Parts: sequence; structure tokens; C-alpha cells
Amino acid sequence: MNTLNHVAIIMDGNGRWGLKKKSSRNYGHLEGIKTVEKVIEMSVKNKINFLTLYTFSTENWKRPKNEIDFLFDLIRKLLKKKLKTIIKQGVKINIIGQKSGLPRDIRKTVNNIEKKTFKNKRITINLALNYGSKEEILNATRSLFKKQNIKINEKTFTQNLYTKNMPDPEILIRTGGAKRLSNFLLWQLAYTEIFFIDKMWPDFNEKDFNNVIKKFYSIKRNFGKI
Repeated sequence: MNTLNHVAIIMDGNGRWGLKKKSSRNYGHLEGIKTVEKVIEMSVKNKINFLTLYTFSTENWKRPKNEIDFLFDLIRKLLKKKLKTIIKQGVKINIIGQKSGLPRDIRKTVNNIEKKTFKNKRITINLALNYGSKEEILNATRSLFKKQNIKINEKTFTQNLYTKNMPDPEILIRTGGAKRLSNFLLWQLAYTEIFFIDKMWPDFNEKDFNNVIKKFYSIKRNFGKI
């Protein structure tokens, strides 16, 4: 049977869902948080050790300012409101992406939550904030060139990525109907099983999640072999 340690998700379709339901993209982002909470619960239930959520990409800065402000306000309120619950549930929060480009108070909040959940082991949730995979790969390359007497190979390169010391995702889920990776975990997804879901993120539910996991366990994973 296949081993499942790490699920990555591109949570696409919030804005379109909000426009359809309430003529507001921000309403979709707000409702999408409920799906995030359900997926975390389902991941814990399925004993998944790592869950990586594409929260805000380096390209998302191109969106309207009012939407960006709403997204960051949602993030800051959610993390502060849920901190005690996160700690109590044994959830470890890890931020992947360019922290230096985030608003100062967001940096302070995420640094605090990373520190307070560092020893938690039930599940590690990677929030990809201000994340772009091409930039991650460039950063890893720069870091390696700065180091002396180090052999550059796949192992040392991987140890300079944001996801160092983590297994690569076995599953990638993308909701919203699009069939592309959108600059997300390009190195890490080399042998990941990819599931494109037509539903918008706020409509993604437990049955959808369990169907993906069931299909994953039925796949014969060859990794280049026969």
C-alpha cells in the first residue's frame, strides 16, 4: 500500500465562488476558511503528518489592494483567534515563503505562532505565504553558492528549500477547475500524484477529500520503474 505523509493543496476558486454567491470575492475568501478548518480535521483523522496550503503567492500582489488587505486581515485575525486552539490540538504551524515581504505585524504574528507551536507533533501545517517556487529554487541556489566545501547534489539542494526535513507531498489537490501548478512546489512535486477538482474551494468537502485519498491508495507508483 502507498504511504501518505504529506498533502499539498492549491485552494483555488474562493473569489469566483464569492462573486457567484454574494457578488463579493472577499465573501468567498471568508467562507474558504471554513473549508481549511475541515481539511485540517480530516488530515488529522487520516493521520497525515504534513499539510501544505497555498495561502498567498508572490503573484497575488497583482490583485486589487482591497482584496489583498482583506486577505491579510483575515490571516492576522484567524491566527490570533485560533492560537490557543492550535496549541491545544498539537498542531505545528510552519511558514514557507518570503517573510521579509509580508506586513510587519503579520511577520510578528507568524513568528510568534511558529515559536509557540514548534514542539507540537500531531500535524505540521505549512502556510505558503508570499510563496513562489521559482524564487524558492533561486534562494536555494544562492544559499548553496555562499557555502564553502559543500557538494551540490539533490540532497544538499533539498536541504536549502523551505521544506527541508519534510517529505515531498505524495498528493497535490487543486480545486477550482484549473489544471496548472501556478508556481507551487515545483521541485517537490516531481513524483506527486495530482488531483484536479472542478469544485471551488468553499464547496470542497470531506467526501471529496476521502475520494482523493482512496484513489491515491489504488495507484501503482513506479517512480520511473516498471
